[in-house]
Amino acid sequence: MSQIQLNPLIDANTLAHWLVDPSAGKPLILDCRFNLADTAAGKHQYLEKHLPGAAYAHLDRDLSGTGVPGQTGRHPLPRPQDWQTRLRDWGVSQDTAIVVYDQNNGMFAARAWWLLRWAGLTNVRVLNGGLDAWHGPQQSGTVELPNTTGDISVTCPPDWVISSSELQASLVAVHLLDARSLPRFRGEQEPLDAKAGHIPGAQCSDFTGNLDENGHFLSPGTLAKRFMSLADDQPLVSYCGSGVTACHNILALTLAGHPLPRLYAGSWSEWITDPQRPIETDSTQEPL
Repeated sequence: MSQIQLNPLIDANTLAHWLVDPSAGKPLILDCRFNLADTAAGKHQYLEKHLPGAAYAHLDRDLSGTGVPGQTGRHPLPRPQDWQTRLRDWGVSQDTAIVVYDQNNGMFAARAWWLLRWAGLTNVRVLNGGLDAWHGPQQSGTVELPNTTGDISVTCPPDWVISSSELQASLVAVHLLDARSLPRFRGEQEPLDAKAGHIPGAQCSDFTGNLDENGHFLSPGTLAKRFMSLADDQPLVSYCGSGVTACHNILALTLAGHPLPRLYAGSWSEWITDPQRPIETDSTQEPL
């Protein structure tokens, strides 16, 4: 798979200058804040205060498709036609510049970044450090987007993703990275899903290891050192609990100079719906 050419991150100062420069054209800004334990919290935070002109992107309603209990993971990808409709409603065309952010660590913004790139958009950036890094003006309430429907035609390349059946058939041929915390990976605790453990052969790569103490992504050089044991001649596949923080690792890997890994979007919450799929626990493996 190809490498991402555009720097996928933007710092707060650069964004602040962009927003007041009339010659640059303003980007669409998407606020992606979310709380897995309280699905209404992100929208409430958005209404209280958000970046100027930002629209809200809800993880469940906008950045995910409809889950089927016992068949899909908790946050399946939206169907391409539904994703195209959502993007057009936001006024997105093929050349639209987009900036996404969440509160700080990029957990949900990275999911939006991946989905937008999957749609075929090229000018997409994550606000590094999120809203916590922003010291410019903010506004409250809902933003009225321009009354113009976008005309994007999404691409959604099938080779950006891997299905559960494809993954199960190729476990020995891929390097599988699990973005969840080490206790969840080892099966010592599982706060969200019905079974604990990890997919056989996976390596723990907790997504928080991509960040510094302020929630900013580590430098490309530091990330390259983190992932230096990964060989590009073996396909990389990223997964997590439900396909959200897996995108964080994909973003970090592209920053580190790796080709774009494939996403197992169903992730652990889908894998465990079939009792015939193998699982591992009690690993003594240390994370990357």
